[in-house]
Amino acid sequence: MANNKQIASDVLNAVGGSANVTFVTHCMTRLRFNLKDRSVVDLNRVKTINGVIGVQESGGQLQVIIGQNVLKVYDELCTLGGFAKQDAIDENLDGERRKLTPAVIGNNILNYLSGSMTPLIPLLMCAGLFKTIGVVVGPTMLNLMSDESDLVVLMNMLYNAAFYFLPIYLGFNAAKCLGVTPILGAFMGGIMIEPSFVSMATEGASFSVYGIPATPGLYAQTAIPILLSVFTMRFIEGGLKKIMPDALSTVFTPFLTMAIAVPLALCLLGPLGYWAGTGLSVVFGFLGSEGGIVTVIGAALLAAVWLPLVITGMHVAIIMIAIANFAAVGYDNFVLANTTIGLWAAYGVQLATVLKLKDPHEKEMTLGYIVAQWIGGVGEPFIYGMMFRYRRLIVCSILGAAVAGLVGGALGLTCYIPGGAANVLNILIYVGGGTANLVNACIAAAAGFVAGFIVTWFFGFTKDEIEHGPVGERP
Repeated sequence: MANNKQIASDVLNAVGGSANVTFVTHCMTRLRFNLKDRSVVDLNRVKTINGVIGVQESGGQLQVIIGQNVLKVYDELCTLGGFAKQDAIDENLDGERRKLTPAVIGNNILNYLSGSMTPLIPLLMCAGLFKTIGVVVGPTMLNLMSDESDLVVLMNMLYNAAFYFLPIYLGFNAAKCLGVTPILGAFMGGIMIEPSFVSMATEGASFSVYGIPATPGLYAQTAIPILLSVFTMRFIEGGLKKIMPDALSTVFTPFLTMAIAVPLALCLLGPLGYWAGTGLSVVFGFLGSEGGIVTVIGAALLAAVWLPLVITGMHVAIIMIAIANFAAVGYDNFVLANTTIGLWAAYGVQLATVLKLKDPHEKEMTLGYIVAQWIGGVGEPFIYGMMFRYRRLIVCSILGAAVAGLVGGALGLTCYIPGGAANVLNILIYVGGGTANLVNACIAAAAGFVAGFIVTWFFGFTKDEIEHGPVGERP
């Protein structure tokens, strides 16, 4: 484990001591120094400090790359040097402007997602562990307590408090990431899950904003609506700050920002995910009912795209197909059957990740994510903590899930329990309809697990990432 105090002390001495520092802050991975006299700094000495990944000079700053423990080192540095602590700044404020290509745009989108979601990992891990306790002591595992026991209910409450209010937490982080007033981002998240708005969405009631028709939606546990909304707030608030007189800015800039952003969020950006999901539900409804090779290919495609759909929140409309099937015939042989079996590919990706990476800190984090997923059924920590940092893992998981869905579709899997768990006990939803169905589920799960593991082992990481961590966290 890194000795953060020692790293801070060594770095401070190497840059000339506190007397040579005029200002110091940090970003996600780096200490950023403004120095009085650059000539007293020995870059080679800084580079050889145990715990320092590298050094870079940019924008008039000396940047010392630390990695994921930068905040702890920064806290120790401020204590040793008597510096006032500053909020973290954007990792790429000093980066050169690059021509907008599809690759650059894609990376910018993933950086925005990562910057907004990565700070949520402690919350998601904490909630996932609470959920895990409830699962372990509940009737699905040790059966020490019933689902109605106070402890199990409390564990579920704590889990739900994290995930139901996700738009609020995410709105705050996204706003910080883009330079929007953070509390306004949280406010927008709160608007999206406000009880009367949720009630209208549940009842299918009509609604308008300033006379503009709006489609009330269920945005709890979704990411894309709030991320899109905060992105537009960046331009709205930024524009208002430029033209608003200082005497009026404190009151009217946040007010007008929200007044302009709310109709965009509720009438356009929020419903976009719902409309896209509804369109996909029509497509997959056709694929699931057509039969033969069309349904087999549809099962592979559905399992493959399920991860992106869940991340964006567009999966909700498709789930309605499974609900309709259960209501009509008491089972589902397409949506839930093939998306659940696709989770086993994610398990294979996770196991390969923890075995492949060499950095002890990365291994430790991944093990925690595996516990949260395999026992608690909470996959978000691994998605946001690893997949958005090692981006090949997204493709590996998609490919592995496609294999699981293809095998599952070919074997005609059917699930008999609605709302199956996202942990390793999800295989139990295939109990029913004879032993063959459960055996087929095990075959498809094994195929997905092995495919996810193999693809990740050989193609999930570059050699440089295995040795030194994600490229985005290094110069």
